[in-house]
Amino acid sequence: MKKFALLVAALLMSSTQIHAETQTLKWVGCGIIKKAFMAAMAEAYEKKTGTKIKLEGGGATRGIRDVSAGTADIGGSCRHKILAPEEANSKLVPVGWDGIVVITHPSNPVKNITKDQLKGILVGKITNWKELGGPDLPIQLTAREGKISGVGRMIRELAFFDPETEFSKDAKVLKSSGPVEKFVEANPGAVAVTGISSGRKRKVNFLSLDGIEPSYENISKGTYPIHRPLYVVINKKPSPEVVKFVGFATGPEGQAVVKSQKTVTLKDGNALWASYREKMKQARQTGNF
Repeated sequence: MKKFALLVAALLMSSTQIHAETQTLKWVGCGIIKKAFMAAMAEAYEKKTGTKIKLEGGGATRGIRDVSAGTADIGGSCRHKILAPEEANSKLVPVGWDGIVVITHPSNPVKNITKDQLKGILVGKITNWKELGGPDLPIQLTAREGKISGVGRMIRELAFFDPETEFSKDAKVLKSSGPVEKFVEANPGAVAVTGISSGRKRKVNFLSLDGIEPSYENISKGTYPIHRPLYVVINKKPSPEVVKFVGFATGPEGQAVVKSQKTVTLKDGNALWASYREKMKQARQTGNF
C-alpha cells in the first residue's frame, strides 16, 4: 500500500511538472501590438486560465517568421504576410484595427497636414516646418528600418501603393517603433509615422490628415484614411493551448481588453475591410504578396 501511495505521488508530481511546462506560451513580434494591448491581454488570459504568456518584441517580421519556424508559439503582426518561404507556415488572425498616424514633438504648433504633404515629408521633398505653416525649423524625419517592418511596409502600401518606395536619404533610421517614438518625444523638429495603438502612450502630438483627427471613432468608421488590421500569428498546426488563446483574444473577453486599451475592436472596425482590401488590391500591382 505504501509503495502504491508513493507511485501515485510520483505520477502526480510528474503530471504537475508536465502541466507547468505546457502553461507557458512564447509570444514575439510587433512592438506596437505589445505596447498597445498584448501586455494587458496576457495578464487577463493568465488570470482566467493560469497559462502564462512570455512577451518578447522583435517586430512584425519576427512575429510571423518565428511562429512559422516553430520557435515561438504566438506572434503579433501589424502587416500581412508576404511571399517569402520564411512566412509560409504561418496564419494571421485579425484581433483589432490600428490607425497609422503622424507624430510630432509636443511643442510643434502644426496640427494638420494633407496626405500629399505627408508623402512629401517621407520622400524628402518637404524639409522645413515653415513649408507646413510651422516654425523655420528643419524637419527631422525618423523611421523604422526596413521596408517589410509593420509600419514601414504598410505606410508604403497605404500611402504610396508601392512597397518599394524609398524614403528620404536624410531620415534617421532606428531599429524599432519604440525608439522612433522616443526620438520624436525628445526632438522638437522630429516627425515620424507609427501606430496610434502604441503612440497614444507617448508624449507626442498626433497630426490630423486632411483635417481628420485619428480618433477612435474616425478610425473605426474609416473616416481617418490610413488604417490596418492587427493580427495574432499562429502556426498552421497550432497547439490546443494556442487555439484556446486565439479564441480568447477574438472572443468577448479578449475584445473587451482590446477596447479597454483604446484600440479599435473587430466589431467596431468591421466596416473597414472593404476600403482596406481595395487599397491592398492597388498595392498588389507592384507588391510582393
